[in-house]
Amino acid sequence: MNSKYTPLFESYNLGKGIELKNRLVMAPMTNFSSNPDGTVTDAEVNYYERRSSGVGMVITACTYVTANGKGFHGEFGGDQDELIPSLSRLATAIKAKGAKAILQIFHGGREVPPELVNGDVVSASNIPSEGEGKAIPRPLSEKEIESIILDFGETTRRAIEAGFDGVEIHGANGYLLQQFFSPHSNRREDKWGGSLEKRLTFPLSVVDEVKKAVAEHAKDPFIVGYRFSPEEPETPGITMDDTLALIDGLVTKELDYLHVSLMDFWSKARRGADVDRPRIEIIKERIGDQVPVIGVGSIYTADDAIKALQSGIPLIALGREIIIDPEWVQKVEQGREADIVTKINKDNQQQLDIPDPLWQAIIHSPGWFPGIE
Repeated sequence: MNSKYTPLFESYNLGKGIELKNRLVMAPMTNFSSNPDGTVTDAEVNYYERRSSGVGMVITACTYVTANGKGFHGEFGGDQDELIPSLSRLATAIKAKGAKAILQIFHGGREVPPELVNGDVVSASNIPSEGEGKAIPRPLSEKEIESIILDFGETTRRAIEAGFDGVEIHGANGYLLQQFFSPHSNRREDKWGGSLEKRLTFPLSVVDEVKKAVAEHAKDPFIVGYRFSPEEPETPGITMDDTLALIDGLVTKELDYLHVSLMDFWSKARRGADVDRPRIEIIKERIGDQVPVIGVGSIYTADDAIKALQSGIPLIALGREIIIDPEWVQKVEQGREADIVTKINKDNQQQLDIPDPLWQAIIHSPGWFPGIE
């Protein structure tokens, strides 16, 4: 290995006796490849197995905690006990390759395709996402909100029973937790909305319920992380100031990590902070050493990764990069970083163990992945 990249392969202690073998994480990436009943497919298991050998931790694609939270066609489920064997199959495959297995749990809220939920699209308020043809969601009742909070806890229990090493609460990318936090999607005037403090109530309540499930059901140390998007383009929308308040709330919950969802690791703040500074720098400054941070976003080469690590962020996630080159980590470890592939080759689907639904999404979504060669 080139000594320049040695820091990427230093072990990392998350606390509670949990140690990651290196600083590299597989980011959660939707793959659209599960069975209609919510169970994982052979192709999906192969896809994860192929990418679990090098990284220290794998965070799965999001799994829905409630039936009306299913956000994608081909998404695997965690909303009922009958799915525990399916979840176990995935956890076992990841852990067998030496990585920690983290189940990302979520509810899609207003982003759920109406056809997946019999038209019952729900959110904090009746505000649709911006864009043509977006469904107008039905505001959740207080009873339904409390039920969904409990569902996050129940899915955490299932993750424990299935053998996962932890869960990541998905509070990013415009899904339900973010919808309650956002002044764009949350126009409520009850305890769940209105002021910034009240908009924090739902996401922080979900964290509390997940932590409660861990305390009640986990016999071994169990990881709980939280993913968030630092800003929204909408007006009104989440600003960096809002996100710093969210961070302050999350830090008090003794989480094992916070995961910043960015398309570009070095992207700069839009509003609510110094717009000449990268968001990740502002976030790290606020958190300090209170909670480990995972950074992600357009890290394609070994030089990209070491530069990101040198920012002070202790864990670096690879998303599109590890789909393009499943041996990314091993190549760096073996001193073959020059052999890393950074673009999708249109003829290499089978060689890369990419399930067909994900492959179709990649090749028909210009700009999502670096050019199809």
